[in-house]
Amino acid sequence: MDLGLRDKRALVTGASKGIGRAVADALAAEGCHLALVARDADVLRAAADEIRARANVNVETRAADLSTSDGQRTVVAAFPDVDLVINNAGSNPAGEIDQIDEETWRSSWDLKVFGYINLCRAYFANMKARGDGVIVNIIGAAGERMNASYILGSSGNVALMGLTRALGARAPDVGVRVVGVNPGLTATERAQQMLRTWSEQKFGTPERTDEVLAEMNLPFGRMGEPTEVADLVAFLASPRAAYISGTIVTIDGGAVNR
Repeated sequence: MDLGLRDKRALVTGASKGIGRAVADALAAEGCHLALVARDADVLRAAADEIRARANVNVETRAADLSTSDGQRTVVAAFPDVDLVINNAGSNPAGEIDQIDEETWRSSWDLKVFGYINLCRAYFANMKARGDGVIVNIIGAAGERMNASYILGSSGNVALMGLTRALGARAPDVGVRVVGVNPGLTATERAQQMLRTWSEQKFGTPERTDEVLAEMNLPFGRMGEPTEVADLVAFLASPRAAYISGTIVTIDGGAVNR
């Protein structure tokens, strides 16, 4: 299926690895020109080189700390006219409420919550002015299935779901769409870190992640793959999803309803 994305310009944050990198690959395969953002300039450059080698698209990179207002402003200034914005940067640690200090709450939310909010504010204004554009917020299924062992992430995801639904309901009035994607547990480096934390909490060692996974009784007996999330993001960002806005699509194999 041709998604109609050829020659669109897409900004992807948190693009150096995991879901963000998979999204960059999927959009490039559809012919999108890319602006990739993450903190590590060297890893970004390597990702850009690999994408260019496979797809005939332009790939620009920008190393930035999106937990800061200055970092957010530099990205918007560097790439003001993109057609698609994929908010993905963020890494909330696992833990119970009494295991996470205030500094961790604030620093995590500066990136995953306020980073999304501020990029939405800036890019929605640009898109509204020209009457076109799509924002996809990659959030997380913990905002639907509350988890006290991941309380920081659950709480922040709820806020971003509210942002996405509220802005996405208004956005079509000015020719823009805003949608969300809630991945469940996905096979990334961050997921492995979370599993090690939960293993430490439950068994007193970070090394029993296989047992943690087994007890989760995941659908299909596995975690999701980043490529599966990326394919959904590409569809939602495309003209094929032109009547979808203010909606959040969960991709977790049905785990949220088990």
